[in-house]
Amino acid sequence: MNKPVVLVVEDDHSVRNLITTTLKAHDYRYLTAANGADAILEASSHNPDVVFLDLGLPDMDGIDIIQKIRSWSTMPIIVISARSEDTDKIEALDAGADDYLTKPFSVEELLARLRVTQRRLAMMATDASEAAVFENGELRIDYAAGCAYLHDAPLHLTPIEYKLLCLLARNVGKVLTHTFITQNIWGSAWESDIASLRVYMATLRKKLEQGPDAPQYIQTHIGVGYRMVRL
Repeated sequence: MNKPVVLVVEDDHSVRNLITTTLKAHDYRYLTAANGADAILEASSHNPDVVFLDLGLPDMDGIDIIQKIRSWSTMPIIVISARSEDTDKIEALDAGADDYLTKPFSVEELLARLRVTQRRLAMMATDASEAAVFENGELRIDYAAGCAYLHDAPLHLTPIEYKLLCLLARNVGKVLTHTFITQNIWGSAWESDIASLRVYMATLRKKLEQGPDAPQYIQTHIGVGYRMVRL
């Protein structure tokens, strides 16, 4: 079972160091952020598998970060906070957090919560790999054959267009940021990559949609990215 990449969002250096040292000792890969702005940047740029999130950050409340991430991703978020009131836990969970760990915590419990999330991620990956054919409305993608069809007619796509279509399909219903898409397609996120993305997305949509004013499969989230709509 591959270890997930964990984004640790914590402004307290000692707590952040405790978490990252624990992760490193158990061979987990990790990213760090000490404030909300960096947390959102790291989450959108690297799309980590799990987020450990402190609520009391210097520049914004953790609840706002949860809501922002939930606007484009379903990545698991485990809150690690000194706020112990039930109302705080309910607010975080209602905002979209998956779990809530109260400070002070033991590293054993931290790892146990992570293992639970890891098992869920593995089950989701297994379910996805078993679906060799993706279907959405009149769109069908045969991953094994590397072909896509619309109304049972082959779609003549360039390699980049096909990769874009598969990336959107594998994340159907989720908003994928420009940075996440370019990182997955080109391995970088330069401004030129984002400009190229807009061009490729336009040509892909011409092959999928009836017209630019009638988007059916791909929805643009201005300033954020794109989402494949589940029909």
